Amino acid sequence: MTKPLRLFQVDAFTDQIFGGNPAAVCILEHWLEGATMQAIAAENNLSETAFAVKKSTDQYEIRWFTPTTEVALCGHATLATAHILFQHYETNTQQIHFVTQKAGGLSVKREEAYLWLDFPTDTLQLTTLPDVLKEAFFTPPLEVYKGKDDYLLILANQAAVEAFQPDFSQLVQVVARGIIITALGESVDFVSRFFAPQVGVNEDPVTGSAHTLLIPYWAKRLEENSLQAKQLSARGGDLQCIYAEERVKIGGQAVTYLEGTIHI
Repeated sequence: MTKPLRLFQVDAFTDQIFGGNPAAVCILEHWLEGATMQAIAAENNLSETAFAVKKSTDQYEIRWFTPTTEVALCGHATLATAHILFQHYETNTQQIHFVTQKAGGLSVKREEAYLWLDFPTDTLQLTTLPDVLKEAFFTPPLEVYKGKDDYLLILANQAAVEAFQPDFSQLVQVVARGIIITALGESVDFVSRFFAPQVGVNEDPVTGSAHTLLIPYWAKRLEENSLQAKQLSARGGDLQCIYAEERVKIGGQAVTYLEGTIHI
């Protein structure tokens, strides 16, 4: 048995327990085997488990795992990791820099009650709806875009986003990490939902990484670089969004739900 590992569970993009998106966080002294981290993520059975290893005073390497696979980028688990670092490990630091394997350099800045993710902007390419998705929509999306890993589908209004009932046997056949549906919001600038059965997450409660596509789309459409967003999952989540051309900044709050120990 190795040394017990400290485990946290954090609700991200919310200021209330049981809201937002839960993520598990393990701050490690050194990297575990990939298979071990994947097994821990499967055991946690949350949409994401983040692992981080310190490189210098304000710099950490970070990796993210769903219950079934490692992913290239995750927003809410990065927010959750920064929350834990600020609370327990780097209490005098106002900004954490993260080194990733595939997403380049990321950072999270603490500003009063909010944590701000600084992520690279995804690319938007206008495309057509994949054949496997055509039967999933009673009314076809107004527009369809493809990003680096996800499809972005523009629906007519917030009611259409709320009413959409996914057939996961269809969605899992789409060659992409996930599918984002979005529309103008009624009380915020835009709303969205995110489905990723391909990586073991049927519907993600709040998806920071999806907003690397959502923010540039809505900033250009609304001609406004500062936006408010809401993800309309059952748990729900609120995001502050800033479009800065090649980067997006995503602001949110986080609360710690659980602290424990893993024995492996």
